[in-house]
Amino acid sequence: MSATKDLPFLAQALKAPRISQSWQRLADQARDSGWSHEEYLAAVLETEVNARNHSGAALRVKAAGFPAVKTLDEFTLNHRPGISKDHLAKLASGKYLTDHDNVIFLGPPGTGKTHLAIALAVLACHQGDRVLFATASGWVSRLQHAHQSGILDKELAKLGRYGLIIIDEVGYLPFEPDAANLFFQLVSSRYEHASVILTSNLPFGRWGEVFGDQTIAAAMIDRLVHHAEVHTLTGNSYRTRERNLDTLPSEKPENKTQ
Repeated sequence: MSATKDLPFLAQALKAPRISQSWQRLADQARDSGWSHEEYLAAVLETEVNARNHSGAALRVKAAGFPAVKTLDEFTLNHRPGISKDHLAKLASGKYLTDHDNVIFLGPPGTGKTHLAIALAVLACHQGDRVLFATASGWVSRLQHAHQSGILDKELAKLGRYGLIIIDEVGYLPFEPDAANLFFQLVSSRYEHASVILTSNLPFGRWGEVFGDQTIAAAMIDRLVHHAEVHTLTGNSYRTRERNLDTLPSEKPENKTQ
């Protein structure tokens, strides 16, 4: 058989369909540009690898459970003290993941904490990491179910195989003592082992109110911030600004009878 007939068969056997789609185009380009055999082979394989990476990233984003997909390009730094372009570039590099560091965003509602958390997590998916997203109450519900089923240790070990988890909205709802203990176990299980991105509307000094115990709160904060970047976002809620612009009442002169 000729090479032109062999290549589609071989690509199918390798389960590399993009090779069948690209080899002829790249062969023509190689002849025109005078590529070596090694350069041509690398170009063919690169098309397959890039396609697989893109497909894998899409699957990881879908499996992460984001409420919506956000990107850093959509985040505006205008009037957003507490985070800078340089900070975002450093986080976007993903070094915190390889170092098993955490990222914590504190600040009032509407300052972009969840947006940034999701955007960084989406980047992590594209960089090859498995990611899971849930609110603080969602994580507690998951751990409570595992505890009641007698598989808490197994569940924590399973979550430990994810390079990144996002814990959103710490502080909106108080925790019962048992729930606070489960949450502490989740944080402790990832300490210096895997990364957490966490958002909270409360400063650390008020976490005792959320967890009902200052000692547990202090121990949790200690593990979270030991290897972490902490950013406190300030400023007015962008949602409030948009709503105010959209709903400003029009001024109409009153009808007065003389």
